[in-house]
Amino acid sequence: MLRSRKLIVTTAIFAVVVISTFAAIYISGNSISSVLGNEEPDEQVMKEETATVSQQESPKQSENSTVQDQEQSTANVENTAAEQSETIEQTKENKPGEFKKVKVKVKAIYLTGISAGSTKTLDKYIDIINKTELNTVVIDIKDNGVVNYPSAVPFVAENGLSVKYFDPEKVIKKLHDNNIYVIARLVCFRDEGLALKNTDLAVKRIDGTIWKENKRKNTGAWTNPYKEEVWKYNIDIAKEAISKGFDEIQFDYVRFPTAKKSEVSYGENVPTKVDAICSFLKLASQELHSLGVPVSADVFGIIAESRSDGEAIGQDLERVGLDIDGISPMVYPSHYANGQEVNGVVFEKPDLDPYGVVYQTMLKIKNRTALVPGYKAVVRPYLQSFTAKWLKEGYYMNYGPEQVRQQIKAVNDAGYEEWILWNPGNIYSEAIFEKE
Repeated sequence: MLRSRKLIVTTAIFAVVVISTFAAIYISGNSISSVLGNEEPDEQVMKEETATVSQQESPKQSENSTVQDQEQSTANVENTAAEQSETIEQTKENKPGEFKKVKVKVKAIYLTGISAGSTKTLDKYIDIINKTELNTVVIDIKDNGVVNYPSAVPFVAENGLSVKYFDPEKVIKKLHDNNIYVIARLVCFRDEGLALKNTDLAVKRIDGTIWKENKRKNTGAWTNPYKEEVWKYNIDIAKEAISKGFDEIQFDYVRFPTAKKSEVSYGENVPTKVDAICSFLKLASQELHSLGVPVSADVFGIIAESRSDGEAIGQDLERVGLDIDGISPMVYPSHYANGQEVNGVVFEKPDLDPYGVVYQTMLKIKNRTALVPGYKAVVRPYLQSFTAKWLKEGYYMNYGPEQVRQQIKAVNDAGYEEWILWNPGNIYSEAIFEKE
């Protein structure tokens, strides 16, 4: 088992802090993506590209929100942390088929595969982690349709769908030597590599051609989340990542694309999108738990406020956390529409109120999940550690340490303890984090 990084001794307690064990959207007409090094400054790297959920399309979303959700008693927020802030747990001493748990609280930064492969960058953040509250890194292992290190998964290897951005064993050993928990971020269904190499698995237009998210650049093909072959492909990549030493698998883009119904066809008599996504996560969880590793998933923050938006992409807040160990709602203030209502509070300029937006979103999530028997997923949001310069002047501000700390405070005030920071260029100021 990984040893704790910090030893804290008090008068009566000898505590070992175990360090172990979660992006975008079409905003104001600008496209943003999760691919490092976009050519245009206004296409800064985020988690999700060209999403058209009403969070970004409309200045008013309350008409699409469920009134019943908004009226849930805030008394739920007072629930003890026993259920709502239970952390993902894991051990490094599991036997095959055994899934033991040891509590941890993730405080993380996100790194691309390129950053992980840079000795200078990796050493810089290891040093910061060793001096601060941070204890975890999230590293891209598959994004933009390619695995970020040489892969032996047959279809990946046979079709040249991997690059050598970093050596996972070497990187993980260095991180583990510093008692740092390592999460593998695996982009699932937005996978142009697989979609173009096996077109039978791609999301198709009504006329049978491949649907692509970015029409201007003719890129952004998706794989079909209904296809079990796609499920297996991603699970196989996850299993390989576990064999290389990753402590947790985090699925991103675990959803349907935001294509209009008139644009695509998934066939006749198919299950609901929510059923498909939940079935994938259940299967992945079963297979990866057998290897002793937790499973988490990234979800849109807006699904806490709007059931219709969640159903459109296959993410249902109440169901998505039933079979996995954690969810990471992307609650970036910049990704909410001007005038967006969150938990009964209207935010005319969301990016200017990082505390309010995150706090109300987390309260809404807590209220809803508190009503679900057996809800097992830890909630650890992705927080905004970037400046949304693509927004109109007067509607955004510079996000420095103070704005990030406001979001962290909001998470804590809502009764949660875990979080992950997202910056597309992997630039994180040490001033953000509390010293330890």
